[in-house]
Amino acid sequence: MTLNLVAVTNSRTLKEFINVPWHIYSENSHWVPPLRLERRLHLSRQNPYFVHASWQAWIVKRENRAVGRICAQIDQLYLTHHRRRVGFFGLMEAVDDPEVFARLFTQAERWLRDQGMEIVQGPYNFSINHECGLLIEGFEQPPVFMMPYNPPYYVQHLEQLGYCQAKDLLAYLLKANSVPSDGAARLAAKAASGIAVRPLRRAHLTEECELLRTIFNDAWADNWGFVPFTREEFADLAKTLSYLVPDEFVQIAEIEGAAVGMIVAMPDFNQLLKDLDGRLFPCNWLKLLWRWKTAYPDTARVMLMGIVRRYRENLLGAAIAYRLVEALRAPLLARNIRQAELSWILEDNLRMRGVIESLGGRCYKRYRIYEKTL
Repeated sequence: MTLNLVAVTNSRTLKEFINVPWHIYSENSHWVPPLRLERRLHLSRQNPYFVHASWQAWIVKRENRAVGRICAQIDQLYLTHHRRRVGFFGLMEAVDDPEVFARLFTQAERWLRDQGMEIVQGPYNFSINHECGLLIEGFEQPPVFMMPYNPPYYVQHLEQLGYCQAKDLLAYLLKANSVPSDGAARLAAKAASGIAVRPLRRAHLTEECELLRTIFNDAWADNWGFVPFTREEFADLAKTLSYLVPDEFVQIAEIEGAAVGMIVAMPDFNQLLKDLDGRLFPCNWLKLLWRWKTAYPDTARVMLMGIVRRYRENLLGAAIAYRLVEALRAPLLARNIRQAELSWILEDNLRMRGVIESLGGRCYKRYRIYEKTL
């Protein structure tokens, strides 16, 4: 049957674009429908990402039924930082049909090529600071909040279109009551006198958020694919998280009064959203509030962590990492959280992987960033 490609150009086609996953995952028990309101905001001009980026999205239909979607985007911050003509694809969803995948990617690649790009990477929804990566291992587990999920067949279709591995991202699972190895405990104890760890000071939220952004941008500056958080982007993220994250789920490490590291965990909000079908109105918002008070998630996600470059490559840096993770243990247990996902970690970040594994973490999911020459 004929496939019809539709560009997303107005509110009607944007709504159709947002709704495509509901067609793809109707029989998938692991997928968690996102809040439609949040998706509209993420794809709107209110998203500060669009201050430095441009995008275009498309839907593929068969007999007037949406069977796939994709977007392509160009990030000027990435181009400036890396000086490579790399564009991105993202928000890709499709039925198990090679013709649909080929139609989507041919269009996205053509758009990027016309914009002067030489390489395409993805998926990014929209940047490496948002949801990114294609799940390639760990399909039997539902995603935690703000992490992607996709069917296994996506891998085959992308690779058939010539996409190859650019970088793998790992997710670790750590039990909240796990006991660190003797070596980790000794290292943390040895450095304890020189490292102070404190929770977020909500009374100074603006200053604290800027401090977290500064630490993150310094800590990640040399990492693969890094794009700095702008002040506006981090403030937008912090505004969202301020409603969901208790103060003690944010821990900041200091040495002689100077901030040298941070860690941010958040409850797995997906546990509360799963059966709401992405809708808050008319009554689901009341159900959500009730669950937030009476059925707190038993899983958290460590979504941000960073140690400034000055300390990152030495033993003191490892000690800072241990202290930060350990500082979260009591707040998580106090909320009856039994486990935390640490995601994501670059596969070749062996130092951080070693820290997590010495604390009892195990790698249980793998995501892949794909790449293709245009």
